[in-house]
Amino acid sequence: MKNLVPLLFLLLALSVPAFLLAGGAGAYPEGQRGGGGGAHGGGAHDVGGGHVPAHGPSPHASENRAPENRAPEGGPKDDHRSFRDQPNHPEAPHVHHDDHWVGHDSGRGDAHYHLDHPWEHGRFTGGFGRGHAYHLGGGDRDRFWFGGFYFGVAPYDYDFTDDWNWDGDPIVVYEDPDHDGWYLAYNSRLGTYAHVQYLGPR
Repeated sequence: MKNLVPLLFLLLALSVPAFLLAGGAGAYPEGQRGGGGGAHGGGAHDVGGGHVPAHGPSPHASENRAPENRAPEGGPKDDHRSFRDQPNHPEAPHVHHDDHWVGHDSGRGDAHYHLDHPWEHGRFTGGFGRGHAYHLGGGDRDRFWFGGFYFGVAPYDYDFTDDWNWDGDPIVVYEDPDHDGWYLAYNSRLGTYAHVQYLGPR
């Protein structure tokens, strides 16, 4: 009997870290825990799960190239593009754990991210990349906030945020080297990202 109490204490001590690594009960609504489901199927072992890239994407080498799935001007366009580069990877732009950014390859000439007045609400000053994680504080893809700042998702990227938890997902912001006026909001739970525009202080 006297050995049973220390054994139970040891089992409890070992189970708490495992519970926290799994996301903990109630951390997110059902179907939105790390490893998660959702429309884009995040949670592959080398995507998301809390990983934060050390850097944003590099500028695309070709400055005026049309995205791979789009015809040159004047031709018919097919706006469907697959981002699932490996089985169980998200069907959305995402970042591998080796910091390879999948889907950020359309170059400066991508009309989907053209803004007539880049940075019309000012520039985001809250800090970029690793070491500057925020948690979504509410809203939706049109207008969301964290840390005293408002943002909005690019309309072309709306579907890429269908499985984001707008009331708590961890977000890290990176500068977009190709599209003036846009930032990249990276969701470290899912490993996916979307182009976002800074809409000013909250």
